[in-house]
Parts: sequence; C-alpha cells; structure tokens
Amino acid sequence: MESLETKIERMPQKKLYIESYGCQMNFSDSEVVASIMIADGYVSTKIMEEANAVFLNTCAIRDNAEQRVRQRLTEINQVKLKRPDLIIGVLGCMAERLKTKLLEEEKMVDIVVGPDAYRDLPRLVATAESGQKAVNVFLSREETYADISPVRLDANGISAFVSIMRGCDNMCSFCVVPYTRGRERSRDPETIIQETKELVLAGYREVTLLGQNVDSYKYTNPASTEAVSFAQLLELVALVSPILRVRFSTSHPKDITEDVILTMKRNENICNYIHLPVQSGSTKILALMNRTYTREWYLNRIEMIRKHLPDVGLSSDIIAGFCNETEEDHQETLSMIEIVKYDFLYNFTYNERPGTPAAKKLQDDVPEATKKRRLQEIVDLQRSYSKILNNTMIGKTVKILIDGDSKKSNEMLRGRTDQNTVVVFPKENYKKGEYVYVFINSSTSATLLGQAIGFELN
Repeated sequence: MESLETKIERMPQKKLYIESYGCQMNFSDSEVVASIMIADGYVSTKIMEEANAVFLNTCAIRDNAEQRVRQRLTEINQVKLKRPDLIIGVLGCMAERLKTKLLEEEKMVDIVVGPDAYRDLPRLVATAESGQKAVNVFLSREETYADISPVRLDANGISAFVSIMRGCDNMCSFCVVPYTRGRERSRDPETIIQETKELVLAGYREVTLLGQNVDSYKYTNPASTEAVSFAQLLELVALVSPILRVRFSTSHPKDITEDVILTMKRNENICNYIHLPVQSGSTKILALMNRTYTREWYLNRIEMIRKHLPDVGLSSDIIAGFCNETEEDHQETLSMIEIVKYDFLYNFTYNERPGTPAAKKLQDDVPEATKKRRLQEIVDLQRSYSKILNNTMIGKTVKILIDGDSKKSNEMLRGRTDQNTVVVFPKENYKKGEYVYVFINSSTSATLLGQAIGFELN
C-alpha cells in the first residue's frame, strides 16, 4: 500500500512566478519571497503561463513604473480568464502605497502585500485560494528578514545582492520610500557575514551590500550595547575572502564618512566605486527637496573621497525640472556635472508622487517640455564626459571580473572594472567567474572594448 509520504511526493508541486520592477532592493526582496514560498511547498518557474501564483514585486518611485505594472496586470488577467484558480499578487512599494485600492478599484489582483509582510504570504495565498481577497501592508520597525536565506533568482552565479538594512529615515520631499518601506532598521552583522560566506562557498565572486542609505547602517547588539557602523561592516564583509569583490549602494551625501573611504582604501577587494546621488546642483533646490546638504557640502564630500581614492569611479542621480527650478538652478546642475565629471549618471524628469511632502506643499510648475529639454542637456553633457573618461582608458590594462556573455554577441564576454565600467572582449578560452586582465584598444561613451591578455588565479 502506498505510503502518505509517497503520495505527497507524487503530488504536482505548485509553481511560483515572480517579476520584479524598480530598484535593486526589490530584486533582493523577490529572492526573500521565493525562499518563503519554496519553504511552503512551491517551486520557482520562469514561465508565467505554467504558474499557480504570479507575483509582481513593484516600484512606486515614478508613475510610469506603476503604469507598467497595471499594463502587466491586464495581460496576466487574460491568462486568469482561462485559469480562474491562478493567484495574482502585487507586492512591494506600489502595494504599500495603494493598499486596498488595488483590490477594491482595480479588481485585478487577489492579494496585496507590503515589503514588511512577506512572511505572511503563505497564509495570504491560502486565503486567496479559498476565494477571498487578502491584504497585509503592515509596516514593521523590526523586520529585516535576517534569518531567511534568499533564493537567487535569475542569478548569474557570480554576483549577488545582500540586503543590510531596510527602510529610510531621510524624508526627501519628492520620495515615497519612507512611506512604502517604513523606518530605517539595520540587520544583525553576523547574519550578513554568514550569508556572504555561503555565497562564496557557492562560487559567487561579488556581493553588493544594499540599503536605501547604507552609510546610516548601525546595528547595536542588545546583549553588549556595542554598535557596528557601516565602515566596520564593510571591512568585515571584505575580510570574508580576498577573492570576493565587495560593492555597496546607495550612499547619502550627508552621511558618507571618511571612515568608509579609508576602509575602501585599506581593502583592495572593496570596489573603487561610489554611487552618491546629488539630485540637483542648486542649493535652493536641494533645500526644497529636503536633502539636508548644500552644493558646497556635496563638493566637499567629493573632494574628500578623491583625496583618498584619486581613481574612484563616481555615479549619481539627478532630477530635472523639480518644483520651482529656474534656468539658473538648471545651469548649476550642469556645472556640478562639469566639476565632478561623473563616470555615469542616472537621470529623470521630476514626477510628482501622491502623498509626498512635495505633492502637498510645492507646485509642480516646470512645464513638461522644459523638463525634457533640461533632461536632454544633462544627458548630452554627461555622455560627452563619459566618452572622454573612457577614451583615457585606451592603451591601459584593466582587471575585470567576468560575469557572462556580452549582450550583443555570445562570442564576446563582458565584465566590469573596479570602477564599475563595462568591458567587452573576445571569449577565447576565458569563462564566467574568472578575474581577467584586458588591454583596452577602443571605447564608446558606455563601454570599454579590448583583448584579454591573461587571467589571475582565483
């Protein structure tokens, strides 16, 4: 007679499909979600049509991100017409912002789950399977998911995200994150180190430490009352293995310290790259954004960083056309780019988000055409500097970590330099996960092109 255990083993497993939108933190969260659902008996699938549950892990930072999710929900609901038992869930920041509106007005989802309620997913899915709608958007002051080992989704087996904290206490007037992800709290460093060690044992060669503002990481051991700063955590992670590259994102100009920079200088395997969002080059606009620093403060931080790390790669975020931005303010942003000479920029036009201080107190008074023109001027200026910087690398040899095939040809490999610049070169006998020295013989504004001349044992 067949045992109960055998019957259970023969039962078809339910399948979970997850799509992630927005920032790196959302992609990291999806790996936590997958772990929770797999522990509940699901298996992960990359084919949406065969899934029993489809989750969209969403972003609310800009309206177009939410519109993409709504369009995707329309498409998934076409599948649900043929399979009424399909469970559709919206997770993350959009779920937290809109809450029950997604259930009541949109009528396209079965469950709505905020970023701090993922442990409740098995119960919520069971509720939805019984025919009821389910929601949990409770924001926690303690949840860090520190004890959950993420399931690496769509991983290249080389690079991984490690979340070190959640939430944000920086009430920037344009941003919804403090309202969708809650207050700042830091994860126990011992769990971070353990996760990093497991990644190294699994063959990973690069980790990126994630937080809305990593520089404000601070974990106090309740037993000893000793606090661990971000600089200390960064060094602990770097010491896990000399063959592990360590990156981090994102830093805040008001919080980045000289201790962090000196830690980078002291540890060769901490990548020589910092993403330091400026948002605007105008002190007036920075004040309206509630960024709590001035143009001068930001440039002082850049000077401090380059004093210790002269070859550092720098990137930033800039918002074009924020409330009350004049042509003079815009010119100050352009001059900031000229002074700093960033390696990369991530640029956006201002997009008013409901519920933020800017939406409540400031007038979105810059015409859309003006926003787009200013954005294009920022893009064009940065592209010219990126091209100049990349041209200076021609004739030099760089060390890169190979992370896979080039996007344009499977006969070429790609990787990134210490400063985070993409390098593409002929595959030959090299393979993913190796540290390779590449001689640079040409470049574009975004990519270095070259020839591998040897590899480093690792």
